[in-house]
Amino acid sequence: MTALVVVSHSDPDSLTHHVARSISDAIRAAGVTVETADLAAENFDPRFATADLNLYRGNGTTPTDVLAEQQRIDRADHLVLAFPMYWWSMPALLKGWIDRVFVSGWAFEYNPGVGIVKELGRLTVHLVVIAADDSESFDRHGVHEAFRTQIERGIFEYCGATVGSTTILYESDTKSRDVLAAEIADLGAAVASRTADRPTAVAH
Repeated sequence: MTALVVVSHSDPDSLTHHVARSISDAIRAAGVTVETADLAAENFDPRFATADLNLYRGNGTTPTDVLAEQQRIDRADHLVLAFPMYWWSMPALLKGWIDRVFVSGWAFEYNPGVGIVKELGRLTVHLVVIAADDSESFDRHGVHEAFRTQIERGIFEYCGATVGSTTILYESDTKSRDVLAAEIADLGAAVASRTADRPTAVAH
């Protein structure tokens, strides 16, 4: 098994990066090959620009940077995304990465008479979200269901990938360092254990 851990945060000392490193270390310790992608450090351009539009319209080729990202995902059995929650969703950098990389012809294909052909059935996705609020507030305001609809179902399941797990680290701004450290260690171990096989259903 192989895993690609993608982290989206501009500060390498952020909690998000600490979580991503903990996950990568735990997966590696479990004997799984790990590749990491730091979108901010690598200066990935999230803008859906002319070359992306041309590809979408069928009169262009896949931009070099997009092709490189697709090849990284193609090498992986498990894709782990670690990011802070912004406005019930993900940072613009990560959303732009998805906009540009998960495109028709690679992630899915429209086949007249058949409909959408999902191309990522071999991939298992694990979502790791850093959130400032608490779980009760998320339930009360419908954040969990919004996340499920927009991101799990609307992006990854649309392309045929299995959402193996969604883990939210709640109250990240208010918990003590010791509590956070223990939760991060447990989180890393839990994600690592799930990369040993391919889950058949989302686990929250």
